[in-house]
Amino acid sequence: MLDRIEQLEREADADLAAVSGADDLEAFRIKYLGSKGALKGLMGLLKEVPPDQKPAFGQGANRLRKKLQESFEAAKGEYVSAGGGRRGPKLDVTEPAMPPRLGREHVITQTIDALIDVFGRMGFDVATGPEVEDEYHNFIALNIPQAHPARDPLDNFYLTPPSRENPHLLRSQTSTIQIRVMETTPPPVRIIAMGRVYRPDAHDATHYSMFHQVEGLYVDENVSMVDLKTTLIQFAHAYFGAEAEVRLVPSYFPFTEPSAELYVKMKVRDRWEWIEIGGCGMVDPAVFEAVGYDPERWTGFAFGLGIERLAMRKHGIQDIRWLFENDLRFLRQF
Repeated sequence: MLDRIEQLEREADADLAAVSGADDLEAFRIKYLGSKGALKGLMGLLKEVPPDQKPAFGQGANRLRKKLQESFEAAKGEYVSAGGGRRGPKLDVTEPAMPPRLGREHVITQTIDALIDVFGRMGFDVATGPEVEDEYHNFIALNIPQAHPARDPLDNFYLTPPSRENPHLLRSQTSTIQIRVMETTPPPVRIIAMGRVYRPDAHDATHYSMFHQVEGLYVDENVSMVDLKTTLIQFAHAYFGAEAEVRLVPSYFPFTEPSAELYVKMKVRDRWEWIEIGGCGMVDPAVFEAVGYDPERWTGFAFGLGIERLAMRKHGIQDIRWLFENDLRFLRQF
């Protein structure tokens, strides 16, 4: 039986001499030193060895195991030190890494940031307020009477029945923020109020039940329509470009008097057009009285712009629904 040990040793020496790489060395380890390897099988023959030969057989098998283990470790060390112990292609540490996939700001967020920057340079602070409002701040304090169509339950998201005293609803305009600021801040006031507003409109290319507004408010002594138009001209030039023109068309809003619709002349499909982008006017004295300002001393202007509309006009977006569909093919354009 001792000749089996010598035969296995000769085979192992030949296989080790033929090793030419890390894969060959691993195959050698599995064949001879693995849990089901040749040495394991050799030790399994011990029970068949005559009693008088068992000591010599056991010593020979252990000597061979130690020899093969040392030979394997030595060969492994040589491959590692020479760079051959690494599987796969050699790592080139000078090769540029794959860049991580980064997100980007949504076009609405980009527009909001641009508005904050433009109006911030004109001295306007940013104000926010609750999206769930009471009827007083959403309508009454803004001089919107009970019979006004804007208060129709079908045109608002009421959370409590309109028949209850001062019911709550999802705000339909960010003018509510202006009221809350004036209730807690003595004049002069110069703010932009922005955020989401809600109206139960059917979804189409230009309407959505949730959208964003930015409204400006400036209250001080001797504020006039000249200040309002100058502010809007500066905004149009900063946002749409120096060639943009501004026109105010007389209109009606319950909370401003006089009131106007804001039109900006811009290029649309290679031709210049007047595009309505919002409303504006001088704050109605009734609004000042509701917040405790003296209308005989203080005057002010207000304006409101749809943020989605601004983004659509600037970037040539044809459908407001695209802004809310989260289609990366669309969003990556901006």
